[in-house]
Formats: sequence, C-alpha cells, structure tokens
Amino acid sequence: MKRRILSLWLPRLPTDRIKRQRSWSFEARAVGNALHDTKPLIIAAKESNAWQITALNDAAAKLGLEIGLPLANARAVCPDIDVCDADPVADAELLNAIADWCDRFTPLVALDPPHGLFLDITGCAHLFGGEATLMKQLCATLHRQGFIVSAAIAGTSICARTLSRYAHGRIVAAGDESKAVMPLPLYALGADDAIIRGLRRAGLRTIGDVAGRGRHEITARFGTAFTALLEQALGQGDNPISPRKPLPDYIVEKRFPEPVATDAVIASTLNALARMLIAAMEKQGKGARHLEASFFRTDGVVRVIAAQTGQAVNRSEVIDRLFRERLDAIADPLDPGFGFDMIRLSASHTEIVVQQQSDLDTNIHANDELLALVDRIAARIGMRRVLIYLPVDSHLPERAVMALPAQHHLAAAMQAAWPAREDDTPLRPLRMFEQPEQIKVDHAEVPDKPPKSFTWRRMEHVVLRAEGPERIAMEWWRAQEQQPTRDYFRVEDKQGQRFWIYRDGLYGEIRDKENELIEPKWFVHGVFA
Repeated sequence: MKRRILSLWLPRLPTDRIKRQRSWSFEARAVGNALHDTKPLIIAAKESNAWQITALNDAAAKLGLEIGLPLANARAVCPDIDVCDADPVADAELLNAIADWCDRFTPLVALDPPHGLFLDITGCAHLFGGEATLMKQLCATLHRQGFIVSAAIAGTSICARTLSRYAHGRIVAAGDESKAVMPLPLYALGADDAIIRGLRRAGLRTIGDVAGRGRHEITARFGTAFTALLEQALGQGDNPISPRKPLPDYIVEKRFPEPVATDAVIASTLNALARMLIAAMEKQGKGARHLEASFFRTDGVVRVIAAQTGQAVNRSEVIDRLFRERLDAIADPLDPGFGFDMIRLSASHTEIVVQQQSDLDTNIHANDELLALVDRIAARIGMRRVLIYLPVDSHLPERAVMALPAQHHLAAAMQAAWPAREDDTPLRPLRMFEQPEQIKVDHAEVPDKPPKSFTWRRMEHVVLRAEGPERIAMEWWRAQEQQPTRDYFRVEDKQGQRFWIYRDGLYGEIRDKENELIEPKWFVHGVFA
C-alpha cells in the first residue's frame, strides 16, 4: 500500500490562540467565523534589538502588513492596532494539543513546526468515508474551534506540505505529485529565503522551472539539501515522518453518535473496550504491560490516563479494575465538558503470556495476588510511590541499597540475597537519613574513640555506651578527588536512644587548601528503633 500523507497547516496559529483566549465561549463557537478577523491583530517579538512582527491575522494582512516588518512601521500604518507579545512556548503547547486531537484520525501524527502537522492516513481514510471526507471533517472541526486551516493530501510529506501552503483542499493521486506542484511558486517549497532569492535572480519563478534544470546544476549552486527537498516535493523521493508517539501494539476505540458525559456510560465503555482488547491480544497469546485510555472531548481537549502492570495482563476484569482505581485517584477529575465523542483504549507495551500451572504450586498463585495488589496500589497513588529495596554490591551505606518501582522489580526482590545477621542486634539501623546530619562534638579521644557527648538538633546527648569503630574507606574509583575515611559508631545516650554516627576522616588525614591539618567533622547517619 502506497503511503498517503495529510499535511495540516495553521498559518494564523499565534493570533488564533490569542483570540480563543479572549473570546472562546459556547456562543462564539456557534457563530463560527466570529473569532476570525474582527480586528487587526499582530504578534511582535524583539529580534536584533528591534521589535518585529512575527505573526498576524487576516485583518492585519489586508492592511499590507507582513511578517518581519518593524513594529514601528505597523503602528504608522494603523496607530490603534492590537499588539501582543510572542509566546513560542504557548504556541508549541497548542500545536501539541491539536496533534493530540488529531490522534482520533490516525495514531501516526508528526509535528511540522512551527505551525504544521503531518498525518499518515495510509490505510485508514476509508474509515471516515474516504480522503476527501476525512480532510473536510478535520478542517471543519478545527475551523469551528477558531482556527484558520489549510490542508492537502499527497504521497509524500513534502509534496503535501507544499500544496497545503498554496492550494487548500488539494488531493493528489499517487504518482501525480510532480504534475501537481510544477505550477506552484518557489516559496511554496518552504526553502531558505536566500535560496529562493537566488533562484529568482536566475529567472526561475516556479517549481517547474527549477525541476527542468539539471540536478547537478541545482546541487552545485544550492546544495544537496535543497535538491532532496525538490525531489520529495516532486514525488521522486520520500522522507518518512517521525510520529510524536510510538504506534501502540493494539488499539480499540468507541465512537459515539452523540457525546456522552455520565460516569456509568464511561465505565461501561471502558469495560467493553477492555474485553475487545483482551480478545485481540489473546489471538497472539499476549498480555498488556502498559495501557492508555484516551478520552476525546467535543471541544478538542484530549485526556489520557495510563496504567502499568507488573506482569502481562490478559483478563478484562483486571484492566477494568485498574482504570477504576486510576479514575478514582486522579487529582484533576475527568471533566467531560460538553461530552466525549470517542474513547480509545490502547496497549502500547505487550508481552507473551507464559501460562503456569498454579494448582500444584501455591506460591505462584500467591505471587500473582501480590502483583495484582501492587498494581492496584500503584494505579491509585502512583508507580514511583510503591517501592522495593534491592541490595547493591557496595560497602558504602548510602549505596548499599537501591529503591526501585515494585511493579517492575518485585520478582528480583523476592530472589534477592541480603546479608545474614550474625546476632539479633543489627549492625546498621533500618532508618537512615537521606543526607547525614552534622553534629557538634566537643570531646573525643584520639585516634579512634567515640565522642563522650554530642549536640544534634540543638539537644545534647551524653553517650553511655558505644560500639565501634566500623571503618569504611571511600570508593576511590567513583570520585575525582580523594575522599576521607569514615569511622562508624553505634552509641546509646542516657535516655536509651541509639544513634549511628561517624567521623568523616581520620585525625591527621584532612588538610585544607593551605595544606594545614583540620579537625574531622562528625555526622549522624541514622537512628536505631
């Protein structure tokens, strides 16, 4: 099947964004064109120490204003013109939001910055009544939302983009790309301005004029990049688009003739989609590890909720339970607005399900229940808040343990080999501080004795009992500079509180920049229960 690309161009995206912010309402949406060109509006930014026009609406263009014109000239033409500061970040966010909405037509959507999108509609146009109907529906919906839109469809992305900049609504059959772009002016290619000026000085006005010259002549004068651009516009080469998101392994969706907004309908739809998804995956013996539910609102807003699992899931009731937990736990409720017109469920990461005989091994059944519990808790409070600890081959206390998400490392945690205790008294505390806290020590015997007392958090602790030292040398291969040796002590004060403290460096080991010996510092690294 030959590739088909739809190029979407929003030439007035910055000004459309401003107008939507100012006057977007249900009444304005019903009026349709009320958001467009009611008053001249320009977007300005400071470039080369001068304020210049970076975007404008149709009303400002009719006054003769152009992009790149100094702001002072624009004010001279229209003193009361409406001026707003440029905000490229907000424009990019809006373009990404439009790209999210375009996912309803195809999952292969790529950005064409600053104001364009590419949609790979290969093999999916018939779902919307054909390419013409799909493009008409897409453009009409965006127009009702307050955007000026131009679109075209061709076999290559560059050809489609070239046509969308000059001939809105054009659909080029496969193999006719060269014929379609030949009459277009050179600026439709979107090449660098210096190249366009150079071609015009040579007497070349249209794409056909340039295509009629030898490729070696064009390459020698304007470079291989422009030659590749020209060939792609003519359909003689192809440059595949780079979709924003990887294509999910499985997708199921439900479109509604009328928007839905009730929780009961949303829950029943997700349940039905989960059964459809499981049925599709079962045919290939797979289960889902990463799931996404996408809710498409009628006003163009798209809400995506994701759920991850510790093992491949191949039961619809498990998927339904996970998303119920996610929907109940999200801080920002799922606002349906005027309703959802489509709900999609996709599995972006799947694995082959290994069937195990759990009847003869009760441990397997218990492990499955534990994994299911971890998945439910993670769906409610977040994957990074459900952690397990794994031992690390390091004698440094802060590196001897690694905290990892339980969903992905539970099996490793069950098989981890921890150092065995020699007696009932632990050598290290269960609770250690993320950052050791410095303490004040007034007196400690040299060279390796614990302190008689210390002050921590403005409280003095008199040491009655102490054990140690446990000497730990730093891992010299991890640091650029030499690190001091630590002597750890287990100490107990008069109140019975037990601390794990250390001296950071040996006496006579630490020197300052002037090579003078300095006293080592003391820290508390943890407390015993």
